Amino acid sequence: MTQENLIGRTVAGYTLKQRIGEGGTANVYKAIHPEKGECAVKILKPRLRNDENARARFLRESEYGARVKHEYVVQTYGFGEDDELYYLALEWAEGMPLADFARRSGKLSPELTSTIVTQLAGALEAAHESRIIHRDLKPENIMFDPETKSVKLLDFGIARDAEADPAQRLTRTGFFVGTLQYVAPETLSGELVGPSADIYSLATITYYLLTQAHPFQGRSPRELFSQLLSADPVPLNQAVKGLKFSSALEDAVMQALQKDPDSRPKTVTDFADKFREAVEQGGSRGASGFLGTVRSFLKKN
Repeated sequence: MTQENLIGRTVAGYTLKQRIGEGGTANVYKAIHPEKGECAVKILKPRLRNDENARARFLRESEYGARVKHEYVVQTYGFGEDDELYYLALEWAEGMPLADFARRSGKLSPELTSTIVTQLAGALEAAHESRIIHRDLKPENIMFDPETKSVKLLDFGIARDAEADPAQRLTRTGFFVGTLQYVAPETLSGELVGPSADIYSLATITYYLLTQAHPFQGRSPRELFSQLLSADPVPLNQAVKGLKFSSALEDAVMQALQKDPDSRPKTVTDFADKFREAVEQGGSRGASGFLGTVRSFLKKN
């Protein structure tokens, strides 16, 4: 199938300069705006433009992202339809996906992990205060700038409004949304979830950044699905042979990975604070901190 080429076209004032990515529903372009400068613009794929549900999901993502205002959330500049193209214009985020940084750098120090977790908790707290549950928190949906050690949360494509009428949902009951390695167990039923699901996902990201492993290590989606529903997560200090953390740091992570949402910290900020306190009290595994992580990253690149 021929790939749609919109390079050079101007959509709602945004001139598309370079195609930089592709998701399941949209193509992503780097664009220039006369006032906002460099931007990222998502364009709904041609095959979905006549699909009423696909258009509704795309515009819902745009609306939800626009509602969340925070320094660590990618800013939404505008969205809508222009000349039969459905678009979402976003702040240009420097850096790279956190998933790429983590793969290239290896295990991150507890100190750098705490910096990232604290920023993400602030972003998610802002979303929750705006009644938005992200539901797809994972390293691929987080931009990280190694120079400034700062993150930008993005992709509200499967987020939901905590106060929306369940009858208006666009996901069928019995179908879960998200990525198995990072979703909370309660998500697997396809039922509506609350902020605690984002807390669980943030704890899973924390676990991964520290160990390069996941709390459940099933080798297939079926196995992962079963483990999430019925097994206990691998304790943090058993994730990687020879890699040990303080009991306080392990407790902070494992509490947020409880299957029962009510047993997790009450808010994402509570989790981030408890994790940071454990790191400050000596949760380090003897890592060389942020500079060591950067040296490792540069050596591999």
